[in-house]
Amino acid sequence: QAKECNGVKVPIDTSKPNPNEVEFDNLYLDMNGIIHPCTHPEDKPAPKNEDEMMVAIFEYIDRIFNIVRPRRLLYMAIDGVAPRAKMNQQRSRRFRASKEGMEAAEEKQKIRQEILAKGGFLPPEEVKERFDSNCITPGTEFMDNLAKCLRYYIAERLNSDPGWRNLTVILSDASAPGEGEHKIMDYIRRQRAQPNHDPNTHHCLCGADADLIMLGLATHEPNFTIIREEFKPNKPKPCALCNQMGHEVKDCQGLPREKQGKHDQFADTLPVAEQEFIFIRLCVLREYLERELTMASLPFTFDFERSVDDWVFMCFFVGNDFLPHLPSLEIREGAIDRLVNIYKNVVHKTGGYLTESGFVNLQRVQMIMLAVGEVEDSIFKKRKDDDDNFKRRQKEKRKRLKRDQPAFIPGGQFSPQALGNRSSPQAICNPRQAAFEMRMHERQNSTTSASPNTSLTPDGSPSLGGGGGIKRKAEDSDSEPEPEDNIRLWETGWKQRYYKNKFDVDASDEKFRRKVVQSYVEGLCWVLRYYYQGCASWNWYYPFHYAPFASDFEGIADMPSDFEKGSKPFKPLEQLMGVFPAASGNFLPPTWRKLMTDPESSIIDFYPEDFAIDLNGKKYAWQGVALLPFVDERRLRAALEEVYPDLTPEESRRNSLGGDVLFVGKHHPLCDFIVEQYKTKNTEVVDIPPELCHGIQGKLTLNDNAVLPDQVVESPVPMLRDLTQNSAVSISFKDPQFAEDFVFKATVLPGAKKPAPVLKPGDWEKTNNDGRPWRPQLGFNRDRKPVHLDQSAFRTLGHTMPRDRGMPGMYPNAVPLGAYGSPYARPLLGGQQQIPKLLSNLRPQESWRGPTPLFQQAPQRTAGAAPLLAWNRMLQSPNQFQPAQYQGLGPMGYPQRPEDRMDRGRQVGTP
Repeated sequence: QAKECNGVKVPIDTSKPNPNEVEFDNLYLDMNGIIHPCTHPEDKPAPKNEDEMMVAIFEYIDRIFNIVRPRRLLYMAIDGVAPRAKMNQQRSRRFRASKEGMEAAEEKQKIRQEILAKGGFLPPEEVKERFDSNCITPGTEFMDNLAKCLRYYIAERLNSDPGWRNLTVILSDASAPGEGEHKIMDYIRRQRAQPNHDPNTHHCLCGADADLIMLGLATHEPNFTIIREEFKPNKPKPCALCNQMGHEVKDCQGLPREKQGKHDQFADTLPVAEQEFIFIRLCVLREYLERELTMASLPFTFDFERSVDDWVFMCFFVGNDFLPHLPSLEIREGAIDRLVNIYKNVVHKTGGYLTESGFVNLQRVQMIMLAVGEVEDSIFKKRKDDDDNFKRRQKEKRKRLKRDQPAFIPGGQFSPQALGNRSSPQAICNPRQAAFEMRMHERQNSTTSASPNTSLTPDGSPSLGGGGGIKRKAEDSDSEPEPEDNIRLWETGWKQRYYKNKFDVDASDEKFRRKVVQSYVEGLCWVLRYYYQGCASWNWYYPFHYAPFASDFEGIADMPSDFEKGSKPFKPLEQLMGVFPAASGNFLPPTWRKLMTDPESSIIDFYPEDFAIDLNGKKYAWQGVALLPFVDERRLRAALEEVYPDLTPEESRRNSLGGDVLFVGKHHPLCDFIVEQYKTKNTEVVDIPPELCHGIQGKLTLNDNAVLPDQVVESPVPMLRDLTQNSAVSISFKDPQFAEDFVFKATVLPGAKKPAPVLKPGDWEKTNNDGRPWRPQLGFNRDRKPVHLDQSAFRTLGHTMPRDRGMPGMYPNAVPLGAYGSPYARPLLGGQQQIPKLLSNLRPQESWRGPTPLFQQAPQRTAGAAPLLAWNRMLQSPNQFQPAQYQGLGPMGYPQRPEDRMDRGRQVGTP
C-alpha cells in the first residue's frame, strides 16, 4: 500500500522484487470484477460522479499491480458483446437488478415518510440520480468513456512508473466482442500455440468468478495463479436513510447523529477496513486433484491432464453461466464428490476419457449420467430427510434458547463476541441508536411478559381478550412460512409432476423430453468447446429455464453436437436491446427506446414490467429462476431495421465492433519498431517481432486514435492533468490467427517444468488445523515464520500501556489480530532502538503488510546480539513508548489536538 507523508501519497517502487517472494510474468485483469465494486461499492459511500468512479478504478488497478508486479505483460479485458448463450443470464440479472432497485427505492421512500411523520430526524434527501449499474454493458456511453480513461491511465503509468518500464500493455475494451475472461483465455491459448512461447510463463489472473479456476486448469499451464478479494461476510454498511452505521434501513428510527469528536471533525469518516487479497495457486489445486483422480488398474494408460479435463467437464453439471444445474446435483450436497466417485467406478467400463481437447465423447458421458440417474431417487429422499432433520434441530435449538436465555442480552454492536475468533470486533458506531433499540426491545419484552393476555390497540390503549393469543401464537410459531412445493421430488411420481409444472407437458411426451435433453447435451458440448477452443457458435443458447433429469440421458450417443460455422456476434446496441429492461432504456437512442415502451411495438412482449420468480426449491429470491420470455433474434432484428437510420454518427461508432490496443513505453524494445510504422505510414498488417516483445506474437495495424510520442494526451477526467510530455505509443493488436477447424491441444507444453510439490502428508487430512480457524499463508514461502505477538500478548500490552498517553483510538481500528500471523513485531538485536518503528507499523494504512522481506532489510551485525521479543522489551522499558512525535497520531495516522485525542479515545475506546 502506498505510504502517506504530510498528506501526500508516496508511490511504491514496483520495479523492486515482489514482497510475496514470487515473480509473475503476466497479469490479466478481468475488468468487470473491478468496475462493479468501484462504481457501486457495498461497504463504503458510493462515488459522487463518474470522474470519481474512474479514479477509484485507477486506484484499484494500482493496488493489484503493487501486489503482483508483472514483468512482461499487463492484459486488461472488459466484457464485450457476449455469446447468445450468455445473454440469457445477463438479461435475467439486469431485469432483476432493475426490479430490485425500484422496489428498494419505493421501500426507502415509504420508511422515510413514516419516520418524518413520527417526528424523526433525517438528513435532507440528496438530489442525486441513482446509479444504474446496468450501464456497465457494452455500447453505453459509460463504457465508451471508461475505454478513453483507461487509455489515458495506461499512457500516464508508462510515462511515470518505473515498474511499467519494460511492460507490454494490451487493452481489450468493451468494443471487442467476447466476455473478458474468455478474451484472456483466447489470448493465452493462441500464444501457447506459437513456437516462441515460454512454457514456464507465470500467469496471474485477477477476478472473483469461480469459473476462473476451471479456465485456469483448462490452460494446462504449470504456473497459474488467481488473485481475488478475500471475502468477508457481514461487512457493516451505512443506513441509506440517515447514513449512520449500526442498523439497516428497515430498523432506522430517525435519531439525530451523535457528534464525532469534540468539533465533529470525524463526521464523515466511516470505519472502512483495508481490502485484503488472496492468491489461489492452481499448481497446489492440481496436486490435490492428482491425488484424488489417480486410478490404478485401468484398461488404458492413465493421463492426469486428461483426467483434469474430465473433472472440469463434470463440474459443469452442478451449474455454470450457460446451463441450469441438474435437479439431482447440488454443489452444497457434495455433488462434485459424488460425480468423481461415479466417474472412478464407471471409467473402467468406458474404455477411455470423457473429453479430449474440448470435444466430448457422448457415449461415455451417457454411462456416467445413467449411473447418476440410478441414484436420483435416493438423492431426492435423502435431501428431504436432511431438510426435515435440519428443521427439527433448529426447532429444538429455538426452544432450548428460549428456555435457557438470560433476562437480557445486548444485541447488535454490543452483542457478546467469542474470544479467539479471527475477526476482531468493529469499532462502536452510533451508540445512541444502539442504546435506543435495546431500550425499545426491553420495553416490548417487559410489556409482553407483564401482561401476557393484553395487547395494545392502534391508539395505544390496552385490549384484553383474544388479541394476545394471536400475537403469542405468531411469536411462538416454530415454523417459518415456506413456498409451497408442488413437485415433491421425494415422493413417487416426481418426474411426471416436474415436467407438468416446469414445462407444462406430460412426462409421457417422449418427443418433448428428448428435445430438452438434446438441447442440454448441445449445451454441454458448447460450454466445453468454449472453455478449450473458443466460441463454437455466437448464436446457440439453451432455450429452456429448467434442466432435465440425469435418468433422461438415454440414447444421447447418437445426438449431433456440431454447431453452425461462421456465426457473428450481436452489435453492441443490439445486445442492449436483448438484455435491458425498459427501465434502463435511457442508455439507448430515443427511437430504439420507444420499442421497449410503446404498446404498439412489435417486440413489446420482450420487456415485461413485472415477471415471476420461481424459487425452484430454494429459499431466497436471488436463488430462484426469473421466468422471462426468451428474445427471438429474427423478430428483434426485423424491428431494429426500421430504427437503424435514426442513429447519429456517434451512436453508429459505439455500435461498431472494435479490437485490442497494445501500448509500450519509450524504454520497451518494441517502441522504436512501432514508431517507425507510424513514421512510414505503413497501412499493411505487420507481425510483431517476438524477440522484441518477450516472445509475444500477433498482428499490428495503425490506430486512428493512437497515443503517440511527443503528443499531448488529454485527460478525460478533469481532476487529473494532461500528459504534455508523453513518450508512450499505442497500436492496434490482433491475436495470431488460425484456421477455423484448428484444434488447440489441451496438454502441458514440452519444456514446461513442474513446480516443486507444496503439500505435505498432513495437508491431505481434512482436520489438519487441529480445530483452529483457517488462516491464509502470507506470501508464497510457507516456511517463513515471522516472529509475532499472539492475541494474549496484545491483551497484556493493552492492559500495561497507559490509557491517557500514547496513541488513543488506534487499537480498535487495527487489523484483526492474527489475520496474517500478526507481523507487527520483529526480533530486536541488542542495542537497537526499534520501538518507534514498531509503533509506526501499527498504523491501519500499513496494516496489510507482512514482515519486511530479506531483500529490503539492512544487514545488522552486532556482537553478542540476542533476539528479544518486542512485547517483552516493551514491558521492561515502558517509558520508551512516549516520544513526543508519536503521542499525537490519531486512528488514521494524522496529528490531533490533545483534547480531540481524548474525545476520540472515549468514543472508540477499548474496555
